Amino acid sequence: MMYRCGWGTKEDQETVLAVEITRAGFDWALRHACLSHYDSDVHPDQATWKRELKRAPARVQWDPERDLRLNPLPYRSLQLGLSGEASRRYADEWTVSITDVTEKARRIHALVRDGELEAADRLLPEERPYPAGEELLGQLAG
Repeated sequence: MMYRCGWGTKEDQETVLAVEITRAGFDWALRHACLSHYDSDVHPDQATWKRELKRAPARVQWDPERDLRLNPLPYRSLQLGLSGEASRRYADEWTVSITDVTEKARRIHALVRDGELEAADRLLPEERPYPAGEELLGQLAG
């Protein structure tokens, strides 16, 4: 995801933060989330989806995942947007730590530019599938 802010070089996006939140908080957000787009496999009709979206304090969209060269990978990652009650809880209850990783993002970008992908990959945080299960993701599977 660091590439979306230009590895910390885009105007008004020069700082990259790693925010750690509680699992209970993330699970709460998933339980109270709505897909950011209408999906006929998930919603009975667009009017119902619009009502759910309006009242949901969290929104989910599934983004294509990319490798360090920005080539598409064969899976998607969840992007979670917060508003209202979820934003308040995020700021006041769920946040465990905030770490400035701007310099690390810029180092990774420099290594990618220089073709040193293995070295860049070693600096990335470990990613694992989130063990949410069907209970949390059922209504967000679209």
